[in-house]
Amino acid sequence: MKNITIRVAQTQDVEQLDELMFRLHDEHHHQCPEHFKTAQEIEQEKSITRYINSPDCLVLVACDGDYILGFITGHFCELISSVSKPVQMGSVDELYVMPEMRKFGIATQLYHDLEHRFDEYGVKQVFVEVWDFNHVALDLYKGLAFQNHIHWLRKPIS
Repeated sequence: MKNITIRVAQTQDVEQLDELMFRLHDEHHHQCPEHFKTAQEIEQEKSITRYINSPDCLVLVACDGDYILGFITGHFCELISSVSKPVQMGSVDELYVMPEMRKFGIATQLYHDLEHRFDEYGVKQVFVEVWDFNHVALDLYKGLAFQNHIHWLRKPIS
């Protein structure tokens, strides 16, 4: 494996990023079809372009030359709540690394670069939402020192 570089996504990356975003949502749908829309349905509603074009969002890519191996998206804002104190926050919205490139620390590299950029923007806390079935992501974030913040429970009615 060549040297992996992390950089800010550019407009010319959109085609590759859309394919990786599709794969991410397809994996989620296959792991939890009772709750996740198909990748085709999500593709109609959500595009990586909105992240690239937004001043409050970041998209970073892990590359081997011109080939994108993975990406991370995040955004930052002030979290204002009626019950908690305001905080400059960042969130990890999407993180995906191609299956054959997992276990090389690419996700960790992407996250650390995002966190560094968040710090430069004055972010004080980073949040991420991970579904309970996604043990790989849960392990990754726990390894990055994330801690449970809120328990959001679900119960079907009949």
